Amino acid sequence: MSGRDAVLAAHAVSRETAAALDLYVRQLARWQTIKNLVGPSTLAEVWTRHVADSLQLLALAPDARRWLDLGSGAGIPGLLIAIAGREIPGFRVDLVESNARKGAFLQETARLTGAPATIHVARIEAVIETFAEAEVVCARALAPLPQLVAWTAPLLKNGVIGLFPKGREAGTELTAAREEWRFEADLIPSRTDSEARIVRITSLGGPLP
Repeated sequence: MSGRDAVLAAHAVSRETAAALDLYVRQLARWQTIKNLVGPSTLAEVWTRHVADSLQLLALAPDARRWLDLGSGAGIPGLLIAIAGREIPGFRVDLVESNARKGAFLQETARLTGAPATIHVARIEAVIETFAEAEVVCARALAPLPQLVAWTAPLLKNGVIGLFPKGREAGTELTAAREEWRFEADLIPSRTDSEARIVRITSLGGPLP
């Protein structure tokens, strides 16, 4: 079974959603020649390295319908989550990306795939408090965890769940964040990388004195 087929089988998506994910992968390859959206060496493993890595987040907040993805870049994980949720009533993902050219990729690919995604070409600090209706906020390969907590604090304080995929330094980043903030969190093993973890923050008190 190919990487693509294994990922699609694991997430039990419909034929239409599978076609939309295929379209995303083709778009990524085409735009990669114009704008370096992902590491070139990862294109050959796009299904296992990027698609599966993104879709695993859905199982960590299965009832959530409003997602917010920060520093979306190539739409990983936000646009892929939106594509996977395209047949769920009321599902919506807001994607924040400050780079206009990456924003153009996200806009076109969301339109072509029919993803329920809204693209915001803006800096995180300028817009974060406008997403009060979000249920989950996520970010991948964007910034160290203390910075992510600082950016998302207005949402986490109000009960929004934070899902932040991290590599082998996840524990170290979590310790560093705990030196600055009071919060409840757990480390969830990644399904796609034995050394990676997903930091799930379920409540935030505030900064430490």
